[in-house]
Amino acid sequence: MKEYKSEQIRNVAVLGHAGDGKTTLIEGLLYSVGLIDRMGKTEEGTTAMDFDPEEQNRGISISTSLAPIEWKGAKVNFLDIPGYFDMAGEMAGALRVVDAAVIVCSATSGLAVGAEKAYKACEQNGVSRVFLISKMDRENANFTKLLSEIQDKFGTNIVPLQLPIMRDGAFVGYVDVLQKKGYEFQGKTVKEAAISEDLALELEELHETMMEAAASVDEALMEKYFEEGALSDAELISGIKAGIRSGELVPVLCGAGTIAGSIAPILNLAVDMLPAPSGTFACVNAKTGAAVQRSVSDSDKFSAFVFKTMADNFVGKISYIKVISGVLTDAVSPYNATSERTEKLNKVFTMLGKKQIELPALHAGDIGVVTKLASTNTSDTLSDPSEPVRYNPIIFPEPVIAFAISADKQGEEDKVFSGLARLAEEDPSFKVYKHPETKETLISGQGEMHLDVIASRLKSKFGVKAKLSDPRLPYRETIRKKVEAQGRHKKQSGGHGQFGDCWIRFEPVLDSGIEFEFVDAVVGGVVPKNFIPAIEKGLRESITKGVLAGYPVVGIRCTVYDGSYHAVDSSEQAFKTAARLAFRKGCQLAGPALLEPIMRVDITVPDEYMGDIIGDLNRRRGRILGMNPMSDGQQISAEVPESEMFKYATDLRSMTQARGSFHMEMARYEELPANLAQKIIDAAQKDDDEEE
Repeated sequence: MKEYKSEQIRNVAVLGHAGDGKTTLIEGLLYSVGLIDRMGKTEEGTTAMDFDPEEQNRGISISTSLAPIEWKGAKVNFLDIPGYFDMAGEMAGALRVVDAAVIVCSATSGLAVGAEKAYKACEQNGVSRVFLISKMDRENANFTKLLSEIQDKFGTNIVPLQLPIMRDGAFVGYVDVLQKKGYEFQGKTVKEAAISEDLALELEELHETMMEAAASVDEALMEKYFEEGALSDAELISGIKAGIRSGELVPVLCGAGTIAGSIAPILNLAVDMLPAPSGTFACVNAKTGAAVQRSVSDSDKFSAFVFKTMADNFVGKISYIKVISGVLTDAVSPYNATSERTEKLNKVFTMLGKKQIELPALHAGDIGVVTKLASTNTSDTLSDPSEPVRYNPIIFPEPVIAFAISADKQGEEDKVFSGLARLAEEDPSFKVYKHPETKETLISGQGEMHLDVIASRLKSKFGVKAKLSDPRLPYRETIRKKVEAQGRHKKQSGGHGQFGDCWIRFEPVLDSGIEFEFVDAVVGGVVPKNFIPAIEKGLRESITKGVLAGYPVVGIRCTVYDGSYHAVDSSEQAFKTAARLAFRKGCQLAGPALLEPIMRVDITVPDEYMGDIIGDLNRRRGRILGMNPMSDGQQISAEVPESEMFKYATDLRSMTQARGSFHMEMARYEELPANLAQKIIDAAQKDDDEEE
């Protein structure tokens, strides 16, 4: 593959709902230009883009893959983005480096929520958009119905550039609205064909609509259109191109990934009308912190952004990069401002699925890969060591679900944790951490399937089997009434004995911000001052494990007010033991209670799902705090016990057809209802019995 300058490059993401034909579209493009000999199938795991064993086993795309296609003197870097919402982090990374996106919608299933989310994400990232109505070769394909749905959802700036030609229910060709010509499929190519009368009438209306749309994006074109009532072909194309690049116009194409001739227009559109990398990008000087810029130009200082990382058992770490400025060759030793290390390059590549294609250089605006960078991860910036810069990192979606993970076989814990660390380099949208209280290792991500994929990859890539389970909740214990208890420790075993005696008052603290308070109220020296710290230490050690189910005790005030000692046998250890005895006795008498964590949850949903969401929250023992109107629906604020929210991400997705989202954070602890508390206590007792 030869070198391409920025004006010859197009970086295009392929987005849409899972199963709507994104990978099949790219497979068809690769076949149509001769990069593959035969068409693979996603369900069989034989496509060029789905090369990961997990993708092949599941028949779905899991991670972003790259397909560079040379066409008409240009290179189009297609990024195949998974459509499953559990893989949302892949879209976040890709949209940082592309200038345009093809949003694929299935003609058989209508406008799906995945396409809606992709459109919104493109808007937020300033990415030009194109709709492809796919699967036109399938039974019950309905171009007109889906086009209407898209226009109803996104507005009148949605303009079709093609109309399908259907014959006896079969998709046999298309009409080019700009050229006013019909084409029928002939193998990998097309031949010009006559346009039927009904399509000719529709074509005239669409061509007029297209002319109005093109004129609307430019004042000079608008004036000419009003004066003369028409635009020249060159002016029409110029207006459409400007509208696409500004986002004011969104063209619609039709096609089928299995019909090579139907998708070649996507390549023509990409080269002729989609934007090339250009402009300036804000960054900071890594040495001074000053705001600077880098322009998409070969003559500017080198800088590149890492938007994806893969761990390959044979190649090692593979870093997907976009060169923002300058030129990258294997003679460059880029500096990583994040890790503050200079990296050594071996070669510069691009990727066709899993196939590496060596390149002499990557110019400004181009996408490619480098391998075996020791200190470089996703979101890092590589730059000229003489003027190192740093770009803003990718903002990945926050995890919404967590599971405890452990080795299936005893002794393989280290292999699990090292594998998870490697996978976290690949996918920053999932987190690995150890819970400070339960001591469980937790992984959190975008959904149940996301975490199941992580566990499966541990086995396929690192040869270690892990099991997932619901995480333990960090319950708390407290007391509900004031009591007094004596702790007396006396032991004689030859020589000096042990003696410690203290009376302690235990009472609940109403201030929720205080977990433990110790008060020394001893008078008259009945307990010497030098033993008071030992009593406090014994109590502090005791509150880590309560009397009901072994959870930490909070909201308790302990006042030592009386006791006795022995001049010879008393010691710090004896009084620490006495304090522990008093604690257990006192807590058992003071009305111990279990507390559960309560979460503050903010849920954003379209209006039509409000009733279902509120009813579901009530079933989860939630309390509705309020509702606020949002641009895309309503935000419901509620407080819900954490125990009821383990798999809420999955349930919310199901209830709202994946249109709902939520954010959750810890609010406080509240007393657990007695019937539920008893189950926790019984389970803790059972665990203790099994350990014994």
